[in-house]
Amino acid sequence: MTDLAPPTEAPRSLASGRSVLAGPPAEGLARRTISDNLAREILISERFRAQLLAGAFGGALIAFLALSASYPGAMAEFFHSRLDRVRVGLLLGGFAAYELVALRGIEKLIQSRKKPAVARRYVDTLVETSLPTLAIVYYMSIVEPFEALLLPPAFVYFVFILLSTLRLDPKLCVFSGIVAAAEYALLAFFTLQGATAKAGSPLASAAHHLGKALILLGSGVAAGFVARRLEKGFRRTLESLEDRSRILSVFGQHVSPAVVEQLLAQKADVRSELREVCVMFLDVRNFTAFSERKSPEEVVGYLNALFDFMIESVNAHHGIVNKFLGDGFMAVFGAPLRGDNDCKNAIEAALEIVSRLDALVADGSIPATRVGIGIASGRALIGNVGSSERKEYTVIGDVVNVASRVEGLNKELGSQILVTARVFESCGLTLPEATATAPLNVRGRKEPVRIFRLA
Repeated sequence: MTDLAPPTEAPRSLASGRSVLAGPPAEGLARRTISDNLAREILISERFRAQLLAGAFGGALIAFLALSASYPGAMAEFFHSRLDRVRVGLLLGGFAAYELVALRGIEKLIQSRKKPAVARRYVDTLVETSLPTLAIVYYMSIVEPFEALLLPPAFVYFVFILLSTLRLDPKLCVFSGIVAAAEYALLAFFTLQGATAKAGSPLASAAHHLGKALILLGSGVAAGFVARRLEKGFRRTLESLEDRSRILSVFGQHVSPAVVEQLLAQKADVRSELREVCVMFLDVRNFTAFSERKSPEEVVGYLNALFDFMIESVNAHHGIVNKFLGDGFMAVFGAPLRGDNDCKNAIEAALEIVSRLDALVADGSIPATRVGIGIASGRALIGNVGSSERKEYTVIGDVVNVASRVEGLNKELGSQILVTARVFESCGLTLPEATATAPLNVRGRKEPVRIFRLA
């Protein structure tokens, strides 16, 4: 069994409960990580938007050129005029090319993990939202200007406002609504000045077109709320993943999945602190003699068979296996999560381990095996220790040393479970089989320790 010596004195900052193992720098790093991941998700969303628009413009260009060449009469009837294939082709092709260039730029940003320039995002929004304006202006050259305001291109503004939500930026959505509303209002204003529509027609009234402009503006604001909700959803998801990654990086496979979920639910941190804990040491007896007669594969299989149910028992009683020590382990109750009665949980886990071990030996599942378990409780320093490359959640204090020494006394007494008087008196269990021993000398301590034998 590995000899564990406690520190002579806890660092002053730790003794006062202040953390030096995790703090603002780590939190700042986590926030930067979340921010960087969110920026990446936004770029991925923008890439999808650019792909969608490039595909739409490219498909519209191909369809227009094919249909206008094959069915010119039908196209003229559908659009109420014969369209100039060159001008329309340049308009659609120009926007398709623009989106392809934007898509290439987004891909480079994703690969380089850089954030897009704010000004560039607003320019992109302005250019894209202006497409319906250009289409309306073109229609005004082939039909009555007043009629051009009533044709389908005016409704394409809503498509771009809707797609602006994929930018996950409420300000850009509102900006898109402002651009659409302002450009439509200006077109309507200049058109109505010289409108030849029938006097008194509600479609020729300024109020009608002002109302449409306000609806466009309101759509941009509504899209901004949607984008805000989407951005918050992305952020919450990334924060949840970051929390899970942080918990798993600290505790690794020390804890069960249920404990991980509880840690996440309680927003438990891993800052160092002094806390009352109960520590268990377990050692497999006569393991050296057993391993000398077996192959490495058999030894590993034997230990896995033992540790499988032992770890299950520890987890079931709200403890964690903190360290494996060759043919044994150290378990902690009360950290990272406090239990209702950590001493009670540790004793019940120990009794269950011995009971299940005896049952497996009795039915021949494993060779005859005995264990030694020592349990002690007291204040200890718990926290995350290590470097940026390798960290470990650990427990440091005199209680660790006492539990290790108490476990070693099982060899002298021929017992399997020994606990300190403090653990026994705190557990609140009725244990008729328990017997008190005379105060025993524990190596490393001046005063004898009162011990109770449970099995």
